[in-house]
Amino acid sequence: MSTSAPRRDFPVVGMVGGGQLARMTHQAAIGLGQSLRVLAVKPDEPAPLVAPDVVPGGADDLAALEALAVGCDAVTFDHEGVPQEHLRALVAKGVPVRPHPDALQHAQDKLVMRRRLSAMGLPVPAFAEITAPDQVDAFAAEHGWPVVLKAARGGYDGRGVWFLRDADPDLVRELLAAGTPLLAEEAVAMRRELAAQVARSPFGQAAAWPVVETVQEAGQCVEVLAPAPDLSEERALQAQSLALRIAQELDVTGLLAVELFETDSGLVINELAMRPHNSGHWTIEGARTSQFEQHLRAVLDYPLGTTAMTAPVVVMANVLGADRTPGMSVDERIHHLFARFPDVKVHLYGKGERPLRKVGHVNVLGTDLAETRRKAVLAAQWLSTAEWTDGWSVHDGAGAAGVSSEVPTETGARV
Repeated sequence: MSTSAPRRDFPVVGMVGGGQLARMTHQAAIGLGQSLRVLAVKPDEPAPLVAPDVVPGGADDLAALEALAVGCDAVTFDHEGVPQEHLRALVAKGVPVRPHPDALQHAQDKLVMRRRLSAMGLPVPAFAEITAPDQVDAFAAEHGWPVVLKAARGGYDGRGVWFLRDADPDLVRELLAAGTPLLAEEAVAMRRELAAQVARSPFGQAAAWPVVETVQEAGQCVEVLAPAPDLSEERALQAQSLALRIAQELDVTGLLAVELFETDSGLVINELAMRPHNSGHWTIEGARTSQFEQHLRAVLDYPLGTTAMTAPVVVMANVLGADRTPGMSVDERIHHLFARFPDVKVHLYGKGERPLRKVGHVNVLGTDLAETRRKAVLAAQWLSTAEWTDGWSVHDGAGAAGVSSEVPTETGARV
C-alpha cells in the first residue's frame, strides 16, 4: 500500500466558526467537490456534527487559527468575532484571508463602519461615540429621544442594543465600566427592514440577489420575503447599488449583506455582515446559486453563479425554540409537516432546543405571497411547538372550528 500523500485535485476552504452557517457552507462544498475545514470550539456544534475535517479551538486562539490555515486555499468566516491582530498575523504569513481584515473590520466594529460609510456619503443614521453617560443626553438634545445605544463590537439578534426612551446614566456607566465600547444612534422611523446581499470575488466580479424584506421580532429575524413586496424598481436598484458600491470600495471578497431601513424618504444603512447571512437562507432553494455556494465561489475566485430566482415568490421562516420543548420528537414533527406540506423544504441545524434559539428554517416557493407566507409561518411554528396554529388536526386533517388558517401578511413599522 502506498504511503505517499493523497493527491489533492480540489481546493480546501477553512472556515472560522462551527455554527449553522458553516454547516450549510459544508453542504454546498460537497457539491463542488471541495473540502471545508472548520474551526470549532466544541464537537457538538452544528458544523462538526456533519463535517469530517474539524480543527478544535476558538477564534481567539492564534495557534488554532494557524492550524486551520495549513494547506487551505482560502480562510473565511461564519462569524466576525476574530481578533484583528490574529487575522493580520495570518495575512503576514501569506494566508489568503477572505474577506481581508481591512474589509472585515467594518463588520466587526460599528463605529468603524459608521465613520467609513458616512465619509463615503452613504445614508446612515446620525451617530456618536459614547465614552461618558452625559454624552447620551447631549446626543438626545440634538437628535431627540429615543436613542439607540449599541455596543460597537459584538452583539447580534438584538443583543448589544439598548433602546433608551430617556436618560439612563447607570446603564451607560455600567457598560463602560465593563469595557463595552458604545455608540449612540438616532432611532430611525421606518416602514420596514430590507436586506441587499451581494458577492464579490478577488478578481472584482460581483453579483447581487433580489432585495428582500426581513421581518423582525424581539430584535431577531423571523421571516424573509423574496423579493421584497411592493418595492419599487428604483428603490430596489438603489439598494443593490449601495451594496455593490460598499463591496467594491471596502474591497470585500465573499458575501456582503447590507441591512437597510426603508423610510418614507429613502433607504438608511443599518448593519453590514461579510459572510453568509440569515437574510440569504432563502437562496438555498429559491435562487439558482445559493449564498453558500456563491461564498465558496467568491473566496476561491471562481466565476460567480447566477442569482436568478427559481420561483416568483420565496419565503424563509426561522424555526425558533419554543418556550417549552414539545414532547413530540423533532423527527415526528417533520413527519407530520411533510404529510401536510410535502413541498416545504426543511433545514435543521442539529442544535438543542431552547426558547427563541434559531434551530432551523424552512423555505417555501410559490406564486402568491400571502399563501406562500402562510404556509412558511405555519410550518415553522409547527416545527417549533408541535402545534398547528390554524387548528389543523394531525389525525383527520381538519381545521378547528372557528380558527382561522390565515396569518398576518402585513408588517408594522417599528423604530
